[in-house]
Amino acid sequence: MTKRKRHIDDMVDKAESGYDVEEILRRRGGRPSMGSGPSSVESVRLSPELKRDLLLRAAQDGISLSQAIRTALQQYVDAS
Repeated sequence: MTKRKRHIDDMVDKAESGYDVEEILRRRGGRPSMGSGPSSVESVRLSPELKRDLLLRAAQDGISLSQAIRTALQQYVDAS
């Protein structure tokens, strides 16, 4: 029996024996919450120059591009 076939047979046996739904929900991973509810993903177009500048600044600050964008947006909102 091949390794792949054994793996498939193991998965079938596990499925046929049933799953503990509560256990699966407890183990659920994912990204940590960012606020009072689920966060959304927004699409923004950036010029190559702005993206380069953002990447350089984020690297300089030791943060991700996403965190740099969130920080900039929060500062923009707070300034109004």
